[in-house]
Amino acid sequence: MATLKLFFSFLMVTVHLISSMAANRHMLMGNQMIDSNWYDAHATFYGDMSGGGTMQGACGYGDLFKQGYGLQTTALSTALFNNGLTCGACFEIKCFNDPQWCYPKAGSIIVTATNFCPPNYSKPDGNWCNPPLKHFDLSKPMFTKLAYYKAGIIPVNYRRVLCYKKGGVQFQIKGNPYLTLVLLYNVGGVGDVKDVKIKGSSTGSWLQMSRNWGVNWQTGTKLVGQGLSFQVTTSEGKMIVFDNVVPANWQFNQVFDGKKNF
Repeated sequence: MATLKLFFSFLMVTVHLISSMAANRHMLMGNQMIDSNWYDAHATFYGDMSGGGTMQGACGYGDLFKQGYGLQTTALSTALFNNGLTCGACFEIKCFNDPQWCYPKAGSIIVTATNFCPPNYSKPDGNWCNPPLKHFDLSKPMFTKLAYYKAGIIPVNYRRVLCYKKGGVQFQIKGNPYLTLVLLYNVGGVGDVKDVKIKGSSTGSWLQMSRNWGVNWQTGTKLVGQGLSFQVTTSEGKMIVFDNVVPANWQFNQVFDGKKNF
């Protein structure tokens, strides 16, 4: 009897441990998705299959191939772009409820917001980027993973997801001796940055940077000849300090690896 009780006690402990592990896995899996709900929108495409027409853009990125985004990008309508605050965010998109044009069992794509699809108020009808419409202007290769390109426009479901980026956050130093402009890219986690501070090796304290446009942040403090550190905060409030990322002999237009990511 004592042996039987011991067996059942061991069994109950084992079940509890397995349940706890499963709950933790479920919790971790849940944290991988910013919002598990799907929302309605529409999608079109711009540029050709090479993606050349999708480079640069309103978020301030440069060569998206060199920066690691490739063709997995999208421009956002006014309702989603949020005056550039959504730049760098990642979205999962799937073609929805259009059997004529949606590829059967196409699945979904994940893209990073790198550009803006501007509204055309002189054409209130048929302009999918006018507010309050939620619209994705995809690269052509991404669009054709979901539907036949001849569709032109398709209904989609979308949701925000975490961005998975290889390597550390990248810092490109631009500007001039009187205005230091820093372009941040390859940002993981929620992807969109809400605050950046910079510290020179001689300043002694953190300096608040202001958003110049999109993913470009600026300060008027002269920092030439100083090593640079950064404090970056994403929209969810997570902050990482990147100490001594940039050596004192940096030059404008150089890119430096932060070694860490969100």
